[in-house]
This record gives sequence, C-alpha cells and structure tokens, in this order.
Amino acid sequence: MTNRLVLVINGGSSSIKMALRREDTPGALFDAIAERLNTSQACYTTSDGERGELANATHLDALNALLPMVERHLDRPLSAVGHRVVHGGERFTSAQLLNDDIIAGIEANVPLAPLHNPANLTGIRAAMQLLPQTPQVAVFDTAFHQTMPPHAFRYALPDELYAVHGVRRYGFHGTSHKYVSDQAGLLTGLGKGNGAWLTAHLGNGCSSCAVLDGSSMDTSMGLTPLEGLVMGTRSGDVDPNLHAHLARTLGWDLSRIEQLLNRESGLLGLSGLSNDMRELEQARADGHSGAQLAIEVFCYRLARSLAGLSVALPRIDGLIFTGGIGENSALTRALTLKHLAVLGLRIDPDNNSALPRGQAGRIEAKGSPAILVIPTDEERQIAEESLDLLDTQPRSQTA
Repeated sequence: MTNRLVLVINGGSSSIKMALRREDTPGALFDAIAERLNTSQACYTTSDGERGELANATHLDALNALLPMVERHLDRPLSAVGHRVVHGGERFTSAQLLNDDIIAGIEANVPLAPLHNPANLTGIRAAMQLLPQTPQVAVFDTAFHQTMPPHAFRYALPDELYAVHGVRRYGFHGTSHKYVSDQAGLLTGLGKGNGAWLTAHLGNGCSSCAVLDGSSMDTSMGLTPLEGLVMGTRSGDVDPNLHAHLARTLGWDLSRIEQLLNRESGLLGLSGLSNDMRELEQARADGHSGAQLAIEVFCYRLARSLAGLSVALPRIDGLIFTGGIGENSALTRALTLKHLAVLGLRIDPDNNSALPRGQAGRIEAKGSPAILVIPTDEERQIAEESLDLLDTQPRSQTA
C-alpha cells in the first residue's frame, strides 16, 4: 500500500505536538499543538487556523480534543502513530514497535533524560489509549548515534560509571542529522545514505555531527544535550570544575548551577539580550557589543566543533547547515566558514546571501567541498522510520 498516513506525536512536559504525514509527501497535511497543559491557561492551535481553550486539560484530554480535527484530513485509516522519544540509551538503536517491554525500556532510561522521557511517555500512553488498534512506534533521538565507536562515545572516567550507570556520550538530534545527510547524498548525486558529511543542526538547541555513509561517527552532544556547542540558553562546553568553583565562591547548589547552564547561558547569557539569533543580528547591526560577541562566540565554537569532528571522517564531501538558524542565517554561515579554511571549505558570498530563507541550496565557492543548506524535517524522518519498521514486522504484530 502506498500513500500511507502516519500521525507523528511529540509529547513535552506541558505540551503535545502532532503532525499528520503522508508517505513520500513533503510537508504536513495537518499539524497542531496543545500548550500549557495541566494549567488553567491550556490551549491549542492548528494549521487550519483553529484556536481554543483547554482549561486544565491533561495530555489525554488534549489528544482527545485534537484527534477529531486530524480525522477530518484522513482519506484512509492511519497506518501508524510515530512518537519522538528523546533517550533510548544503548538498548534502542532503531525505531521500536511499542509494547509493554519497550515502554519499560523507555522508563528505564528516565534517569538519563528526566525531563524528556517522562513527557514522551505521557504522549505515548495517551495515544495508545485513544488509538488502541493503530500500531505505535517509538523513534529515538539517540538511536542514530549508536554507531559511534567507543573511542568517540566513552568519557575518560572509571569504567564502572559506564558499565553500571551508563555514563557515556549518547548524542541527540539524531533524526535531523540522519535526514539532512540522506538528503545531501541525493542532492549531490552520491545517493541517499552515501557520503562523508559534517552536519550542523542549529536552533535553540544546537549540535554537530560527522556522518559517514549514513552512520554517525561522532557528535557534539554527550550524556545530556548540554554538552557541545553554544546554544540559545545552554552554555555548551565549560570547564567541568565550574560546578565546584561556583559552589565554593558563590555558595550555589547544584540546582542553581543547572539553571544557569541550561536556562541563562548561551546566546542569552553572552548577549545579555536574547536567545533569538534574529534579534541578535539586528542588535549587532545597531552596534550592540553583547550581541556581536554572542554571535562571534557561537560561530567560532561551531567551527571548532566541526573541525574537530572532521577527524572522524576519511574525507569531507561537504558541510550541511540545518535548523532554524542554520537554514535562515546567512551571517552565521558566513562567519562560521571564515574559521574553516583549513578544511578547504569556502563559501560563495553571493549565493549565501541570496539563498531564500528556509530554502535548500548549495552555497560553496568553486573548488570547495559542497556546502549545503537543507531544511530539516524530523517529522518526515519519524514517519518514514515508523513505516519502514512496520514493513519488517510480521502482520500479526501490527494487525
């Protein structure tokens, strides 16, 4: 059967997002988000322009309210519900058909993602209750990076912390890195799943990755999404002893330090102004020194990460920018490439500045490896992986 339909669900701690996707079709047929759940301000908006209040609604209530709107766009039954799950640990290296055992495995990884996995599970349980006859699939942010070799994913810590407690580098944004590297292979004629790529997913959360023939060889995020690049409000890499320094000198406890590193740092902390790159670019143009510094640090640290990741590849076929900043900020791309001449990567300034916001395109100068801007589509990736999994399952397991 072709043109199958998948409902993609992303359950957050106080929100639930959904998108209806058709097989091999770009863009969503319908999408919606319910926000501020479990509060009196709970509400929803849809791509049809509908808005409404859902006072004190739970995730189950919100999903129950939104499903009839999804059904108006169905011309056939749903083939699957695909759920984004942030952390799959070492157990889950690919998409999984949800059952009690898989749900228990997701629960077992809660200590690795205490904010995200419980929220993802809330969406899963709500969908399974309301759509009990539809196959439900979990697609993990971390799964793509399970191909990293030990020399890339191990920390230089006592072995017991890894063997018993799972302390290692896992990486995130896997669906995005996989999607754009596959698309890069198609756009350059190398073929889907082929090529040696450096990828930069740049949004409020940011990560970089080295991808070889469809496999992640290394990535910037680690045990948690805090490691690596400068982000909107996250610090990225800092001295590991910063926690002890702040505790000794300022008397801060662990909770306060975590708040600092995750919510008050990054572009926001450096600029003292905003975590939004669009606002910072305007402020930079107006002479705001904090905005200028934030952008320069962001781009330098990104370039340093990409150069470091290059050692995981036998060659570089190209560099890919994606995510809200990567797709839309010509300034970020240009400033980052200024630091990467050592890799032979050179940007065409005219093509870079002329590329329409949010559009795919090639922006490298003549003689440079490919430099591509590719809008990510994590929902499409989740839908495709969900259907690919169903195609491998015995009919009895999906009926």
